[in-house]
Amino acid sequence: MYNEYYVYIMSSNNKGAIYIGVTNDLQRRVSEHKSETVPGFTQKYHCTNLVYYEAYSDINEAILREKQLKHWTRAKKEALVRSQNPDFHDLDADW
Repeated sequence: MYNEYYVYIMSSNNKGAIYIGVTNDLQRRVSEHKSETVPGFTQKYHCTNLVYYEAYSDINEAILREKQLKHWTRAKKEALVRSQNPDFHDLDADW
């Protein structure tokens, strides 16, 4: 059985806040962010746009990458997103 894990970045509509997370079900997790039903950072700052993600087959690699990204400066995080998604387009709109 093949598992896939995702490191993802959510942003608020005005790009004022960025959230980085890891999950084994990207569509479900993004849906949770969009519905803002789970209390926490994304609910408080309205991080509802999926702007970046990476897929991994090993959960440990995904967790290490999540931790790495969380320690980056905001400018470096934004540059990563812009390298794949220059306009911070909401990627889940294509699903």
